[in-house]
This record gives sequence, structure tokens and C-alpha cells, in this order.
Amino acid sequence: MPDDGRDSIRAAQANMRPAPLRRFYKTAEAREADGLFALTLDGRGARTPGRNRLAARSRAVMERVAEEWARQREIIDPADMPITRLVNSAVDGVAKAMEATRAEIVRYAGSDLLCYRAEAPEALAERQRLAFDPILDWAAETLGARFALAGGILHVEQPAETLAAVRAAVEAVDDPVALAALSVATTLTGSAVLALAVARGRLAPEEAWRLAHVDEDFQIETWGADEEATARRAARWRDMEAAASVLA
Repeated sequence: MPDDGRDSIRAAQANMRPAPLRRFYKTAEAREADGLFALTLDGRGARTPGRNRLAARSRAVMERVAEEWARQREIIDPADMPITRLVNSAVDGVAKAMEATRAEIVRYAGSDLLCYRAEAPEALAERQRLAFDPILDWAAETLGARFALAGGILHVEQPAETLAAVRAAVEAVDDPVALAALSVATTLTGSAVLALAVARGRLAPEEAWRLAHVDEDFQIETWGADEEATARRAARWRDMEAAASVLA
């Protein structure tokens, strides 16, 4: 059969995929050095994809990283290492862009998930009210951030003082790894308020995740679950759980 180019495309795509990384070490540990805790593999310092030292201020975080590396089998599975991926992104990216990361979280607050309410059906609107209002009340009382609500999907401009209060809360996070975790939690939930509530201990990660999916769960109850969507949600939860463990 004539070559229509698809075989060549498939071959090129295969070559672009990174080769599986085999486990090349026996021991993984977190060791203190120069005021940080660093991952060592067989006693040698590990590096991030950006060739920076894989290290953080928190002993607990780096012990979790070491646990992820220690439990790998013959082939290293990056999907099984969410905290390592988080620390990598913090070291290679967030540490060099702290202000930009904070600004992105504040932008999420400008269109926070908790502020957009269904006008119909009434059952969903009531479910949102019961789920979201207590957290917005907490944000007003604890952070000084009073949010405006919108019906439907029309954008509502948040008061400047509300966004300033959120910025102040975010600026209090001065550790790159913690800020990376806050950013991940914000992105995954669509809500800076939920992410800050987890960081401040107001919400358990599981509860914040439930609140972030009030609309989706209502649709599942009405129309049934989609297998692919369920799998994607499970994968996102692993990253949310990792981010929450770092914030804790």
C-alpha cells in the first residue's frame, strides 16, 4: 500500500515520546544541606528537569518526595510522583516568578467559581448557596474579602478592596513550594477562595474538592457519569491532594 504519510507521522511521534526511565538507584533520602532539605539518590543530590537542585525548605515535603522515589519499581512512573512534580515546578518555575504566580492567583479571584450561581434549576441554585455561602462568609470575616455574586455566566467585577485583600493573603505565602501548591489548588478548583481556605485550615482538601464540583456532581446525578471525565477527575484529585499536603 502507498505511504500516505501517516506511518511517518506515527514514527516521528513515537520518537518524540521520552524513553521510560529505569530505576537507577537503591536508596532515596531527604538530607539537610545549606539550610534546605534535598533529595539524595544513593547519597548523591538529585536534580530537577531544569538542572536545579531538588530541594525545599520543608523537611516534611522532601520526605514525601523521597517516599515517592523510594516506592518506584523497575520503571519510574512520573504519574505516581505528584509531590516531586510540584517541587520541580516550584524550583524551576515559581521560584523565579513569585510575583507573576501571585498575580495569576489573584486573577482567579476576580472570576472565582464560588461567585457564579445558577439561576435554574432551583435545586442546583440552592445547593450552590448552601455549599458556597459559608466559605464566602469566611473569606469576608477572615481575609476581609467580600465578593460580589453573579447569576449565570455573566462576568461580575469584584471590588478593588476584595482583590487587594486576596492579594495580601497570597503575598503572605513566601515559600516557592507552598506558593506553587496554592497555585495548583487554585487552578484545579477554579477558586482562589477554596485554595486559601485549604491553606488556612478552614477546609479539608476533600471538602474543598467537593465544593469545586457541586455543578458537575449535580449534572452527574441528572444525566449519569462519563467514564473519561471520571478518570480525568481522579487524576486531577491526585494533584490536588499533593498540593493540599504541601499547604498543610
